Amino acid sequence: MNLRHSWAAAGLVLSCLCWAGNALVARAVADSIPPMALAFWRWSLALAILLPFVAGPLWQQRAVVRAAGWRLWLVAGLGIASYNSLLYHAAHSTSAINITLLNTCLPLATFLGAGVLLGEWPARRAWFGMALAACGLLLLIGRGDLATFRALDFYRGDLLMLLAVLAWALYSLLMRLWAPRLALPPLALLGVMILFGLLLMLPLYLLELIRSGGFMVTPLNVAAIGYTALFASLLAYLSWNHGLKVLGAARASLFSYLMPVFAALLGWLLLGERLAFYHWLGGALIFAGLLLATRPAVTKTVASS
Repeated sequence: MNLRHSWAAAGLVLSCLCWAGNALVARAVADSIPPMALAFWRWSLALAILLPFVAGPLWQQRAVVRAAGWRLWLVAGLGIASYNSLLYHAAHSTSAINITLLNTCLPLATFLGAGVLLGEWPARRAWFGMALAACGLLLLIGRGDLATFRALDFYRGDLLMLLAVLAWALYSLLMRLWAPRLALPPLALLGVMILFGLLLMLPLYLLELIRSGGFMVTPLNVAAIGYTALFASLLAYLSWNHGLKVLGAARASLFSYLMPVFAALLGWLLLGERLAFYHWLGGALIFAGLLLATRPAVTKTVASS
């Protein structure tokens, strides 16, 4: 793997580490911060941090923003407004294991979408790598026991999580497809996407505010919003978007399998949770699958008409 691909892969790994922390934070504040409030204030703080750095470039590139038009609104709606809001809502009505299980659909949806929309059909080695990583993930989800899957119950939140997965897959594909039309500096592109995403979220947040009455401003809640804004929003999205640009949507999506691995490691380091044999074996299978599937030159591009 050349240096450019290595840095892109490292960025995707960093994104998944940040998002694994996001899952732990969201679980910790699920009873104290309503889902739309967490999503809205997370992105509001992220925009406030970005604004001094992107206001000037966005003004200079306003013609590019106007030309991108509805495409910017769509990717912002999928990647900023929809995915996290749906995930936070799903966490209130389904189990963490169901959310993780449904997340296994993401690479498959992205692989198929990359072929249909982008003409990038992964080679056989990439499909085998995806299957190997999926086996590792299922081993983690099932805790090494098939009885775990027989005991699963499905709820309304599972449909929300499935919609979240489809939104993220489409976001990743469109970011790759429309890269020439979204030709803004990375910080400026993320800034305008956050702005548009916040505008789309605002009506739903206000509706939730009327119904729930908001949340208490406590050190834990402020810290949770700060983490999600800095790490799960700014750092993770910048790293993910760069990985999409270099490695493509299909291969980038495979890195989502790392999130439960990192969640287990963070739980071990921060919460004192025990790491069992299936954690190590599942993690090893996931890393082996990723190494196999993300090596350069695994895609065959079909010329578009």
